[in-house]
Amino acid sequence: MRIETGPPDKRLFAYKEIFMKLEKLTDRIFFCPHETSSDRPMLAYVRGDKFALAIDAGYSEQHMHAFYGALQNSALPMPDFTVLTHWHFDHTLGMCAAAGLTVASEKTAAYLKTAQKNFLSPSFTERLRREDKYFAMEYADSEPCVSLPDICFHANMQIDLGGITAKLFCTVSPHTDDSTCIYIPQENTLFLGDSACEDVYNGEYLDKVKLRALAETVRDIPCRLCILSHEPPLTKEDFLASVEEELQ
Repeated sequence: MRIETGPPDKRLFAYKEIFMKLEKLTDRIFFCPHETSSDRPMLAYVRGDKFALAIDAGYSEQHMHAFYGALQNSALPMPDFTVLTHWHFDHTLGMCAAAGLTVASEKTAAYLKTAQKNFLSPSFTERLRREDKYFAMEYADSEPCVSLPDICFHANMQIDLGGITAKLFCTVSPHTDDSTCIYIPQENTLFLGDSACEDVYNGEYLDKVKLRALAETVRDIPCRLCILSHEPPLTKEDFLASVEEELQ
């Protein structure tokens, strides 16, 4: 269990000084929307009777603190678990500030271990600042910190939050080979991360074979909502329709 430093009252005050908009998706699920100006992804929160779970760890410590401030402003407890949808930096570099235990697939953990080594070189960070305007914005006055997950799973994992379950499973994706989806059956909601997006590390290439396989996976899941990290919430029907357009 990661223990935060500093007196609790000061941490609470710091979080409340930072504001992000928290929206209610269902009775048990809340989220802070994707920020188009900074390309920060959506961060979500699932509240069970015993435990709470967050989805993704944000782009930076500041991003996570803003998320926690939104939770505290809504009188929601800090997450006991934070699950990563994949290794990309806008979803993981805030993990150093994560409350509770962090959870990721073995593939995601391996990518983050490589990233830890890469960031030991200042030239790696400077190259990212030159090549990625959003990274440059996020880390204009700070340095990135890569943490490794506390818990790793191979193909799937289930977390009982009390009255509600989070089902984690790895999936085929055109975006990256470590994509994890999170299905909340009691809320008819499926979190897809960036799994339906093109491969940004391969010239924005969209592998339509993998996208079709992902669509078939989603089609077989009895969900009502499909949540992508950089888009507004979609119904399952709208998500599948958008995929079909991409496949034309």
